[in-house]
Amino acid sequence: MNAPTDLAIPDVQGSADSRRIAINKVGIKSIRHPVKVSDRSGGVQHTVAIFNMYVGLPHNFKGTHMSRFIEILNGNEREISVESFEPMLRAMVERLEAETGHIEMTFPYFINKAAPVSGVQSLMDYEVTFTGSIREGSVYDFSMKVIVPVTSLCPCSKKISEYGAHNQRSHVTVTAVLNDHLWIEEMVQLVESQASCEVYGLLKRPDEKYVTERAYNNPKFVEDMVRDVAGELNREPRIDAYVVESENFESIHNHSAYALIERDKRLPG
Repeated sequence: MNAPTDLAIPDVQGSADSRRIAINKVGIKSIRHPVKVSDRSGGVQHTVAIFNMYVGLPHNFKGTHMSRFIEILNGNEREISVESFEPMLRAMVERLEAETGHIEMTFPYFINKAAPVSGVQSLMDYEVTFTGSIREGSVYDFSMKVIVPVTSLCPCSKKISEYGAHNQRSHVTVTAVLNDHLWIEEMVQLVESQASCEVYGLLKRPDEKYVTERAYNNPKFVEDMVRDVAGELNREPRIDAYVVESENFESIHNHSAYALIERDKRLPG
């Protein structure tokens, strides 16, 4: 007896649904897949990304075909980049017979940094998320989120203390809607330039002296951090809209300090 074919197996997901309630997002979450990401130097980084993939489900369909998301992902043969993101997303929407779709790709990205005095080199890792959406009317949006660890030193502590000041590591997160290509390295540099000091993977003693004094001479509240980064984002023409957040992991408190600025530069005012 021959094995049953797909035609003989009922398609339950594709059957009708009578509740007349559409679903905004349905799909798969937290699937790991190897990817290649181009860097600013002209090289390629091989890394592993976590994908979330969704489509909008019309009210008259019972479910979506989850296996097709995996087929779309594997069909790219790991050649996934900013340039290939939109074609992959449109292929997913077409393959799943949807009008809207959404893909998130989160991965570690490494930048080789030289220490400020000794010049010794080490890798720093940054968490990056590419997000693409197909909205109604087949409109495509792309955003890039980067989490940048930096040093912040408290201006109040410096002002009221006879010597020293408390400092801490901070995470500055920028989520930017782009209208043109922007390198991950450019976004990282934009943020790091506004911190009390950068964070490095490896420092020698002359470097430690430098970063300690650099932070001491450049104190910033969490409010200063987001305002200064926002000012740079306002001046960057390749960014249409952004959210900038700063979380300071306080060294003398059991809580974090936090601030956020959100702006859509396409709107008046």
